Amino acid sequence: MRDLSRRPELLSINTATVRQQWSLPQIIEGCARQEIRAVAPWRDQVAQCGLKTAAELVKKHDLRISGYCRGGMFTAPDKAGRQAALDDNRRAVDEALALNAECLVLVVGGLAAGSKDIADARQQVRDGIASLLDYSRAQGMKLAIEPLHPMYAADRACVNTLKQANDLCQALGAGIGVAVDVYHVWWDPELAVEIARAGKNNWLYAFHVCDWLVPTRDLLLDRGMMGDGIIDIAGIRRQVEAAGYNGTVEVEIFSAQDWWQRDPDEVLRVCRERYASVC
Repeated sequence: MRDLSRRPELLSINTATVRQQWSLPQIIEGCARQEIRAVAPWRDQVAQCGLKTAAELVKKHDLRISGYCRGGMFTAPDKAGRQAALDDNRRAVDEALALNAECLVLVVGGLAAGSKDIADARQQVRDGIASLLDYSRAQGMKLAIEPLHPMYAADRACVNTLKQANDLCQALGAGIGVAVDVYHVWWDPELAVEIARAGKNNWLYAFHVCDWLVPTRDLLLDRGMMGDGIIDIAGIRRQVEAAGYNGTVEVEIFSAQDWWQRDPDEVLRVCRERYASVC
């Protein structure tokens, strides 16, 4: 396993981690100031400062873009809504290309409005990704399906296990892989088998870390800093690296009551420390 204390350049900060305190230009400047060499920006933050400005700042500071957040949300109650989602995803591919992102992360969407049919939602997701692949392959942008914890199946992502994501990769062919986020998959009894499967097929595109707190006060906005919860982060990292993953370790923390209330420079310093000591 790689000694991360000797590989600080492999730390990436998902910009959600300090998004409440800083704008995207401030996050980029702050990461560069603390010698963090990779970031994963969100589309709304890029739109706020402008794609051209964001791309120029990334280039100025020679940053690696470990992933772009996010595409997906393919499900809709009618054909027009599904087409609008596909059009928006094509724009996301273009933005990811402009930033030289390593992949576009897909949070695929939950039940269509007014629906209780999760099988239909999953079919819409498969169809939507297949259509997007026709575009993203031609542009040379990889897509990474991020399975989300089952608590988000209704409203955010009806792909909830790494097996489901791998099955989609197997069905859809080249240009599609997975983003393994420990917050969403740590509980899965098939995790080790599916990580090995993803590695064997070169589907491991991204690896995200944070921690699961006990108790969790909010199911969306109370993620923990690595080492403050119960996830065996180092163990899962050993699994993805044994499967062939050699990319960044991306810290993504949504924390309305704790880390979003702290000085962002402090947050980045702690991310660096825990990356080396916990991850």
